[in-house]
Amino acid sequence: MIEFGHGTHVGLRRTRNEDTYYADASLGLFLVADGMGGHQHGEVASALVRDTVVELVGQGHGLVEAARTAAERLLAHARPSFDVLPMGTTVAALRIVGEGYEVAWVGDSRIYLWKKELRQISHDHSLVQALVEAGQLDPTQAAQHPQRNVLTQALGVTAIEQLHIGMARGQLEPGMGFLLCSDGLTEGVSDTSIARVVARTDLAAQECVDQLLLSALDSGGDDNVTALLVRCS
Repeated sequence: MIEFGHGTHVGLRRTRNEDTYYADASLGLFLVADGMGGHQHGEVASALVRDTVVELVGQGHGLVEAARTAAERLLAHARPSFDVLPMGTTVAALRIVGEGYEVAWVGDSRIYLWKKELRQISHDHSLVQALVEAGQLDPTQAAQHPQRNVLTQALGVTAIEQLHIGMARGQLEPGMGFLLCSDGLTEGVSDTSIARVVARTDLAAQECVDQLLLSALDSGGDDNVTALLVRCS
């Protein structure tokens, strides 16, 4: 059985919501995409990637292949506009198949696994994360770094031959859960606070998502915020 909650909010500082998401328990597909580019470019990019991934997964393709095809389509779509504005998006996707799952991601939208505790299983494709891994930045300073939003990988921006799609697979277990979210959540709400909400089995998944969105708004709502919580039983 799969229970899920979902939601998105434009935030308190933006006029457009460039985030998008998809949730379909029958297909076993859940994804969040955070578009960038402004002037509708971001929302077009995230929607194109969402629709491509849904189409290909529906045809039986895996997440990595679907994400790569989405990147190719986005680059082809955006090429005439390159001299004006970039047109890119992150993606964080989960696919549940039988007793197993796979996840794939590009950018800094995140995927967390809940199994008695919250653990980030995606890996931010960001300048700050690269500095942390190189030992040039203390992890405790990363959240406040002025360049924390600079991405090293994004669909539609990174050339196909340089695109790195993160992925992981595993077996489902009863009580396991997944949280997919854009950085509008993780920028304003700590992992500890997120874990406290996700742990609340007395709440439905939708109630948990509603609480997470409210927490992001309470912290300032500086960005679009999107969250998807998937519970397996």
